Amino acid sequence: MAKRSKLYKAQLEKYDKLKLYPLAEAVKLLKELPAVKFDQTVELSFKLGVDPKQTDQTVRGAVPLPRGTGKKVTIVVIADDEKPRLEAQEAGADFVGYDDIIAKIKGGWTDFDVLIATPSAMSQVRPLGRQLGPKGLMPNPKTGTVTDKVGNAVKEAKAGRVEFRADKGACVQVPVGKLSFDADALCENALAVVKALYKAKPASAKGVYIQSFTVSATMTPGIKVDPREGSKE
Repeated sequence: MAKRSKLYKAQLEKYDKLKLYPLAEAVKLLKELPAVKFDQTVELSFKLGVDPKQTDQTVRGAVPLPRGTGKKVTIVVIADDEKPRLEAQEAGADFVGYDDIIAKIKGGWTDFDVLIATPSAMSQVRPLGRQLGPKGLMPNPKTGTVTDKVGNAVKEAKAGRVEFRADKGACVQVPVGKLSFDADALCENALAVVKALYKAKPASAKGVYIQSFTVSATMTPGIKVDPREGSKE
C-alpha cells in the first residue's frame, strides 16, 4: 500500500470517509480541506452499472459546463470547405485548415486540446487515428466534434465543454472546474455533468446506473456523494 502524505492524512480527518454526502455539502467540505499552493482541478468520478464489453452499453458524450472549466482550451478545426473554415476562425478557433493541418498531425503534432472536423473531412482525418486515438483527440459525432456547425462547436469548447467516456472498468472521470471556483459554480457544473451522464445511459443497462460518485481535487482524497444526486434532474 502506498504511503500517505501528512497532507493527505490531514485532509482525511476533516470528513467521514464512509458517509454519502449531498453534493453541495461535499463541495463545501472539499473547499475547506487543507490546501496546496496551486489552483487544483476538481473532478467527479463515477462507477457505472454497465458492461463496457457490450457494444450497446458504451457510455460516451460531451457537455458544456455552464460556469466554464477555468482552463484555456486550444482548438483545431479541419474542414475541406472555405465556409466552415471562416466560421471556425470567427468563433475563435486557434488553428484552422485542411491539408496543412492533416500533414502537421501526421508529423506528430498534437499540441492542442480539442479537434473538430466536418463530416466531409473525416475520410482524411480517420487515418490519423494512430496519432489522435491514444490522446483522446479523435473527432466523434457523439461528442459533437464531427459537425457541420463548426462555429457552435468551437464556441462551446471555448466556453467549457468537457467530454466523458466510460473506461474498461465502467468508470468515468470528468473535470468540472477549479477549486478557486465558488461552491455554487462547482455544483452547477457538476449537476450538468450528472444530467448528461443520465442522458447517455444505454437503453440496455439494467439495475442501478450510477453505483458510486465521488468529488475530489488534484491533491485530495475523494469525498463520497450520494449516487442518487441529480437523478431527478
